[in-house]
Amino acid sequence: MKTSINPFQSKRLLILAVFMFFMTNFSFGQSFAYKTLLSGLYDNEFPVLAPNEISDLSNFQILDTREKEEYEVSHIEGAQWVGFDTFDFDKIDSLDKEKPVLVYCTVGARSQEIGKKLQENGFKKVFNLYGGIIQWSNDEKPLYHEGLTTKKVHTYSKAWGIWLTKGEKVY
Repeated sequence: MKTSINPFQSKRLLILAVFMFFMTNFSFGQSFAYKTLLSGLYDNEFPVLAPNEISDLSNFQILDTREKEEYEVSHIEGAQWVGFDTFDFDKIDSLDKEKPVLVYCTVGARSQEIGKKLQENGFKKVFNLYGGIIQWSNDEKPLYHEGLTTKKVHTYSKAWGIWLTKGEKVY
């Protein structure tokens, strides 16, 4: 006996397969959708470092390019807040232009723009944190608030918050 699938069942199976594909990727690592989103945000010419590529933060001057209220929820240890809308070179006049700089924000879009400004002003080794603080948290790297570790992450908005899989979302 030959079994056939009607077009309605076929569409349901396709939707189910796509859903399972994305959920599997989402559950066991960075989803395809998130990787696609990030690749659309990043300039291929600007260097990025994934959290798992960073073994020692002391090798970097770390700049948090988010807004102050985001930084105050949590940040990477040793990060200096410089903001995005309020960014000013006076805030970083003590940085060494020869020493590597790691810039980050929520997912890496704002930090890339600040990183480009740093390059244009003579900083030799500037790297954008791939996936920003969201990926840092998803990779279970430590975040700090007032000197203590925290799981809280300001995700900029609820829309961006969908990408945080390990941490407590704050908007």
